Amino acid sequence: MKKIESLRKKRRTITPVSIDGRTIAKSFWGKAWCENLESYSDYENRLPRGRTYVRNGSVVDLQIAAGQVTALVSGSEIYEVKVSIQPVEKTHWQSICADCAASIDSLVELLQGRLSKAVMARISQQQAGLFPSPKEINLSCSSRAGLYPAEKNRLSRRTR
Repeated sequence: MKKIESLRKKRRTITPVSIDGRTIAKSFWGKAWCENLESYSDYENRLPRGRTYVRNGSVVDLQIAAGQVTALVSGSEIYEVKVSIQPVEKTHWQSICADCAASIDSLVELLQGRLSKAVMARISQQQAGLFPSPKEINLSCSSRAGLYPAEKNRLSRRTR
């Protein structure tokens, strides 16, 4: 906890994650995001462990910025996990905008931040929507173990 106190002294706002019950994502977008990640075999070892850390209250800080999420996780030590996501390519974004323009039901709803079911379905499509593919996601971890040993072996076999 010395690391947390050190960050507080530097005036960093520490934002722990807490959830009610076992449900991690409640919104349509959050559920779609989780389903997308779960569909990639690249994350089959990481996601269950991450869920356990969140449910146990071990994510002691979570910071979300454009293209990056950073978390401090309390395990045998406090370590930092970063998830960086490449931005959507301009042509892909333009295609999504063109497809969605005809599906906007109400300008008032749009200004209120509500999107129609058709727009939400379009932007949450795997591969054609806004979700990144595994190659567009970069994960890093400052723990001594870094990647889990099973993943290190799998990744090293892939690069041979």
